[in-house]
Amino acid sequence: MSQRVDRVNELLRREISSCIEKHLEFPGVLVTVHAVETATDLKNASVYIGVVGSADQGRAALSTLRAKRGFIQGEVMKRVVLRNTPLLNFKLDESVERGVRIIDLLDDIGEINLPDTPDELTSKL
Repeated sequence: MSQRVDRVNELLRREISSCIEKHLEFPGVLVTVHAVETATDLKNASVYIGVVGSADQGRAALSTLRAKRGFIQGEVMKRVVLRNTPLLNFKLDESVERGVRIIDLLDDIGEINLPDTPDELTSKL
């Protein structure tokens, strides 16, 4: 990906995050913008949203963002001047939850007493 698209992605991420913080409320839920991936022609942008809360709250927050897409896009484009205004597509980013699950699984494995050498393992089989 080009450096220009990387800079546009980061700029959009900051501005979308700022717009959400200033203009939208999600009671009892923390909504963050994890990343923005803009197409090379700058016509579409995927906005990855992280939600700290229940799955239902995450779906509700995502639906609110999708409903307010035009407003968010308008506010962001007042501050970010581009030839083509990318169409924002909000997506739920579950990478944090997956990471937590993996860490929990690794912790569970760590609690199991594994043999120190492969010979001890084969002798127990």
